[in-house]
Amino acid sequence: MKRENFLPATAVVLVLCLLGSAWSAEGPQKIRIGFPSLAFSYMPFYVAQEKGILQKAGLEAEYIQMRTGIQPQALINGNINFFPSVSTGLSAAVSGLPLVVVLNLYNGTPWILVAAKDLSKPQDFIGKKIAISGLKTSAHFFAQAGLKKMGLGEKEISYVVTGGTASSFAALASNQVAGAVLTPPFDDKAVSLGFKKYLFLGDLVDIPYVGMITSQAEIKGHRERVQKTIAAVMDGVSWLRSHREDSVKMIAEKFKVTPVEAERTYETMIGMFTKDGRLNAQVARGYMEVLRQDRPIPPDVDPLKLLDFSMLPGGR
Repeated sequence: MKRENFLPATAVVLVLCLLGSAWSAEGPQKIRIGFPSLAFSYMPFYVAQEKGILQKAGLEAEYIQMRTGIQPQALINGNINFFPSVSTGLSAAVSGLPLVVVLNLYNGTPWILVAAKDLSKPQDFIGKKIAISGLKTSAHFFAQAGLKKMGLGEKEISYVVTGGTASSFAALASNQVAGAVLTPPFDDKAVSLGFKKYLFLGDLVDIPYVGMITSQAEIKGHRERVQKTIAAVMDGVSWLRSHREDSVKMIAEKFKVTPVEAERTYETMIGMFTKDGRLNAQVARGYMEVLRQDRPIPPDVDPLKLLDFSMLPGGR
C-alpha cells in the first residue's frame, strides 16, 4: 500500500518540478524603449531601470538611442516597443500611424531659449543659428512660438538640428550656435558657462511633454506587458518623490552638474509630475491646433481618441 501511494506522489512532485523549470526558462519579458538623448524628463525611466523596478516586474528593458523623428516608424516596425515623446506620438497618430498614448508624466514643459550673453534684444538673433533637437518636435514648435513672441520670423534665423537636447547643449557650449532650446539641467549648465536664459518658452503654447507611446498592435498582443511597463515607470516617479537626496545625487552624477543645479532640476521635475499619469484634454486639443498650423487635419479629429489610459494603475 505504501508503495502504491508513493508513486503518484512522486509523479506529482516531478510534474511540479518540470513546470517550475519551464517557468524559470521562460525568463523576463523583453522590451525596448527608444530615447533621443539624455534628458532629465526621462528620470522615471532611468530609475525604473537602475533601481531594479522593471526587473522586479518581470521585464528586461533595453534603452536604445535613436532620433525622435524615426521612433514612430521604429515602433510600428517592431524595432522598439515604446518611446517617450507624447507630442511626437500624437503627431504620428494624427497622420494615420496606429499609435496610442498610454501614459503622460508631466503637466507643463520647461523648455527655455538659452543664448549668448551679447544677444540682448530680438533683432540680435537675426541671421543667427539656433539649436533644436529636431524639426516638427516640441523644441521646434516652442522655438517657433518664441520667435513669434519676439516679433521675428523663422526665415530670419536658421536652425541646427542636433537630434537631442544634450546635443543642442553641446552645440551651444562649443559656440556652433548662438542659442539653443534647452530643458533643465542643461539651461543652468549653460549659464555656468557664460550663457543666459533669454526666454522661457514652456507657457507659450499647449504641447504635451513626456510619457509613453506604444502601438495598437502592442496593446492588442501584449496588454499585460504594457501594463507592467507603465506601472514600473510610475513606480519610478514614486521613488523620485520619496528619495529626494538620492535623486539629486543621481541627477548630479548622470548630467555632470553641480549639486545646486541638480537640486533645481529636481524641484522642476517634481513640480511638474502628473498625479495620475493622464494628459489634460485641453492640452491635447490645443496641440491639435498647433499641428493644424503646419498641415491639414480634419476638424472632426478628436485627439482624445488617441489616448488610452485604461492600463494605468487603477485606470479605466
